[in-house]
Amino acid sequence: MKTVTMIEFRQDAEGVLRRVAKGERFVLSHRGKPAARLEPLTTAPSSDPASDPFLGIARRAKPSPKGKTKHADIDHILYGRR
Repeated sequence: MKTVTMIEFRQDAEGVLRRVAKGERFVLSHRGKPAARLEPLTTAPSSDPASDPFLGIARRAKPSPKGKTKHADIDHILYGRR
């Protein structure tokens, strides 16, 4: 498995992700230490809108009294927990 540094990834993230989509696997290193593994997904993500919290946010969203919503409130709206 080839190692890609954070600098290389920042300079060519699109190219690295295209190679991942074609089946290559990489270790992403940060300051010389392995930080993450980049590999193709083996299963397709769920395309069911009912089970996707992001796609259903509009029906659960509440207007904020001052126009600013706290991150904890967003998490509660999306995932039902605080």
